[in-house]
Amino acid sequence: MTTAPPPYSALLEILKTYFPSPVSDPIMDGYFVHTVSGFLDRIDALKSAAPMLGRTREADYGAHHDLVMPEAMTSVEAITALLADYCRGMTVWAHPNAQANVIPPPTIPSITAYIAAALYNPNLIWDEYSAGFAEAEIEAVAMLASLLGYNPAQAGGVFTFGGTGTILYGLKVALERLTGGRAMTEGVRRDYKVLASDSSHYARLNVTGWLGLGSNNLVTVPTTPHNEISLPHLEATLRDLFDRGETVMAIVLTMGTTDAFGIDDLAAIAALRDRLVAEYRLPFAPHLHADAVIGWPWLVFRDYDFILNPLGFQTRTLRSLKDSLERIAPLHLADSVGIDFHKTGYTPYVSSLFLTRHRADFGLLSRDQAQMPYLYQFGHYRPGLFTLECSRSGAGALAALANLKLLGKEGYRVILGHTVEMSEILRERLETLDCAVVLNDYNLGPVTLFRVYPEGVDAAAAYERETNDPTYRTELQRHTAYNRRVFDWTHAQAMKGEGVLLSWTDAYRHTADAEAPIAALKSFVMSPWTDRQAMDTVVRQVLEARRRIAADDQV
Repeated sequence: MTTAPPPYSALLEILKTYFPSPVSDPIMDGYFVHTVSGFLDRIDALKSAAPMLGRTREADYGAHHDLVMPEAMTSVEAITALLADYCRGMTVWAHPNAQANVIPPPTIPSITAYIAAALYNPNLIWDEYSAGFAEAEIEAVAMLASLLGYNPAQAGGVFTFGGTGTILYGLKVALERLTGGRAMTEGVRRDYKVLASDSSHYARLNVTGWLGLGSNNLVTVPTTPHNEISLPHLEATLRDLFDRGETVMAIVLTMGTTDAFGIDDLAAIAALRDRLVAEYRLPFAPHLHADAVIGWPWLVFRDYDFILNPLGFQTRTLRSLKDSLERIAPLHLADSVGIDFHKTGYTPYVSSLFLTRHRADFGLLSRDQAQMPYLYQFGHYRPGLFTLECSRSGAGALAALANLKLLGKEGYRVILGHTVEMSEILRERLETLDCAVVLNDYNLGPVTLFRVYPEGVDAAAAYERETNDPTYRTELQRHTAYNRRVFDWTHAQAMKGEGVLLSWTDAYRHTADAEAPIAALKSFVMSPWTDRQAMDTVVRQVLEARRRIAADDQV
């Protein structure tokens, strides 16, 4: 007697076609490739002269709140078309006119790494689940430790959920070192201070709050006009805290600020820390965590011949690269470092590495293996014993390793040098204009911040008064509103494919009395396709915006 198949069996056969085949199957493998290819064709059809896919759309979020889960299954083709539609309005970061932020176009191998991870779902909780991806993480950590100047035999690292995650790991290691590992079990029992500059990433607030240290225990130190932490203010702050018997747990240094590529003087800060520890006979040296998520790859220029200049960079670019390297080269003096590959490393989101000089620090974060009885029956690599994450994708590690091996020092020198060279060309163009001021003329990375002024205003004199003269506050606000109009016009042009997509910052820094923010237009070059023509377009569209605004104001 033949048993009738269960009612779901027919639907199960359809459902199987929704997944890549687990064994070699020419038909199903071809279907998978055809589906991905069809998605890419749909995406390609959205490309245009504008630095985005299709046109921007106003999302009606309110209309989505009442949606419910559908009852029936649908087709792979229908969902593939839907996924392509969700990409409409996305910025194409590889476009030469995309200069909005520190977001790179990912390389093909790094994208392939994410495809590999999506297909086989590696979890780096231990090597039994993903031995090859675990090797990739170990290899990438070793390469980066060597690049920084750490001892690879002693250093350690893990890929985590973003730049915020790297700061969180850095401060958590500092906390456990300070408390002898007791905070993990007993909690934070007293106040510990964390210092960072006022130009550092706002993640400092997230981490101190989420770790239970309390954001009120975050001490913000003023920065110089070059957006680097002020050493005199830092020393005065540390002395005041030590004189009052406070415990300074950590100092977070920024090696390339998000807005202006400001780089803290790590060598001087490390020397200051050591000097004050000896002077005050402190039992604990404040942990130095370097937030180098943007600036780390400039280390590839450490052994570049700046005299022979084999890559042929122009003089301004050489000066910029060399000056940046001098500040970033002492990264090995930091106790821990945060590195983002999804910024200046040219991988997809998310690929962030927390690196510590002493791998043994992870022992302070470790849990008892008996608390995880369903894990670790095999294998030798078990980072899940000390990582915050239980589920930790191997995609970021494999993508990072792919780019380290693909680009090597030479490739990173080429692409970073190119982005700086294009930025220097823009600065040079802007410096010839009487109506414009480059604000970060000493922060020499791939980002340029500038303000423009209406006819009849001496730009340099106006900016000087905006920064230092409290009686000029009304004019500061008026000029900021003017710059916003320039930005809005250029943004609208870019959305139509007729200009460069710039970005805007509400507070590049504050006035000398710290009372008012100074806003700016921003060009952040990341694409290898950005060329001199694109930089000329920036200047041309800014001047055109001024003409349009002047004409509108006369009506």
